[in-house]
Formats: sequence, C-alpha cells, structure tokens
Amino acid sequence: MGIRLRLSRQTLDILEALLARPSQWHYGYAISRQTSIPSGTLYPILMRLDKSGWLETRWEDSVPAGRPPRHLYRLTGNGREWAREELRAARQREFWKPAASQA
Repeated sequence: MGIRLRLSRQTLDILEALLARPSQWHYGYAISRQTSIPSGTLYPILMRLDKSGWLETRWEDSVPAGRPPRHLYRLTGNGREWAREELRAARQREFWKPAASQA
C-alpha cells in the first residue's frame, strides 16, 4: 500500500461516500449531507487526503448565475485502492461499520 494515514471513523465515512461513485466528482456540501459530518470536520479531512495524494481536486467548470464555483473531489486511482483496503481493514478490526445502507 502507498501512503498510510491514521484514519478516524469520520475519514472512513468520507472514503465510503467517495467510493460509492468513485469516478464521479463530489462537492463538499453533498459529502457533508451524505455522511452527516460537519464542514469544520469534513474540509480538514479532505485537505489531508488531497495532500497525501488520495484525492484529486478541481473547481467546478460551469456555474449557474449567482452561485460561486464549488471545489470538487474524487479519489485518485491509487486512492481508490487504498480506501478499499483501509475500509476492509477497519471492518476486520471492528473499528468501523458501513452506513446502514451498505450493511
């Protein structure tokens, strides 16, 4: 495995959300709503994942009038592999369980 991070339950929830549609771009507010993780916790985790090479990020291309562009996130190819491995390991350690919809 590549870069190893200490993963909290919140980080694992974010990884699960990103893996639900791994090739699709996600924006922070949608991730926050899906995981119930507040923005003050979510964005530092996303920044750490980006800095560690797990995420790729970009700004939204087309923006409706009156709304600022959103920052978009998705797992890199290696990030997907690492995330799957970390989620599997966390389940085996009984540290983390998938959301009810995944159980």
